[in-house]
Amino acid sequence: MSTLSTEFDQWIRHDFVQLNDQLEALYWQQDDKANVVAVGEDIKQTLTTQGNAFIIKLLAEGNTDEGFENAFDLLGNVGLFMAACRRHEITEPSREVISPLQEASALAMHIGASIGVTPRFATAHLTTHNKAVNGVYKRFTNLHAEKLFIDYNTRGILAYKRAAESLIKIHSLGISHPMTPILLTEVKRALLDVIESNQILYTELDTDAFFYQVRPYYKPYRVGKEIYRGANAGDFAGINVIDLMLGLCQANDVHYGQMLVDKFLYMMPEDQATLRECMRLPNLFDALLTEAENGHTGSWFEETATLFMQVCKLHGDTAIQHHNQLVSKYIAHPSQRLAQQHMDKVTASGPPLPVLLKQLETLRDKRAAANREDIYTRYQDLQILRQRVKGGASQ
Repeated sequence: MSTLSTEFDQWIRHDFVQLNDQLEALYWQQDDKANVVAVGEDIKQTLTTQGNAFIIKLLAEGNTDEGFENAFDLLGNVGLFMAACRRHEITEPSREVISPLQEASALAMHIGASIGVTPRFATAHLTTHNKAVNGVYKRFTNLHAEKLFIDYNTRGILAYKRAAESLIKIHSLGISHPMTPILLTEVKRALLDVIESNQILYTELDTDAFFYQVRPYYKPYRVGKEIYRGANAGDFAGINVIDLMLGLCQANDVHYGQMLVDKFLYMMPEDQATLRECMRLPNLFDALLTEAENGHTGSWFEETATLFMQVCKLHGDTAIQHHNQLVSKYIAHPSQRLAQQHMDKVTASGPPLPVLLKQLETLRDKRAAANREDIYTRYQDLQILRQRVKGGASQ
């Protein structure tokens, strides 16, 4: 990492956080906690001036060719600065046709295009690729709610990745391989870890602190002329690998496929490659049904099919938990109390809240193989598989 990059990184880890903390304290004291207009203007000016001073020098320095890791880290720092400016409405996409942060936009686009990712901060910058220094990783504030949110999001993502890696290994071995039940058991453990992390978040994360002090840093913002949606906790391949390898979702489904296309550049390049690979692989659900149809229901079948159905149930449970608990408690319900002038700025994903909730509901029900007639799910196939297992057990 160049000297300039190191100095900017130090600013992001220290002064940047303190400035955000000062602004958050001012916003929190208001009756309308969502208001940031005409509050702390001197602090906002300091934030902008100091951040731009680093970025102007880095832009002049150009590509130092120090490898993906350093470039991605620098992009994250530029992105954190731009996201904070958006949070404090130093920039605001609806009133602009081009970002006033011209140097930051130019640097972000240069880096993003050169390494094949979106030119803004992504989930990985605050979770799986967020290097700690002396036990402290990067974040926007020192607030407890933000640390709790990042800690348990990271735990959940790492657990999903473990599950995905085990499912991919099954493809190489085959559904009837003696090691497949071992791998499915590993998937179960990982999904149980996801459920535990989500439950801790649901129990311990303060609703208002998240809604008013954490969520706003994940809003869409402009880079140059384009508006890029906010970072999403699902911007990694693991959860979609599970969807596709289990066969609960299909890449050729127009709505699910659109979601995959939309999230590709928000993921790490290795995640992009993994997801592309999985999009062309056969799924385990179809493999089990084919084995049953061909009469290959030997001693292995009941154990493997039973574990597979348990994995599907747990994956559905994580989706139900996310939508019915986390989204409901931390987005939908507090939005009902929000002043009307703030409603068009609620979601990080871009669409209005009712549209987003409908999309998430559909995704939940696909992952849970719910019994719905208006969308395709694996509900009927799951009934068939259950009957095959029961029939084999009774013979």
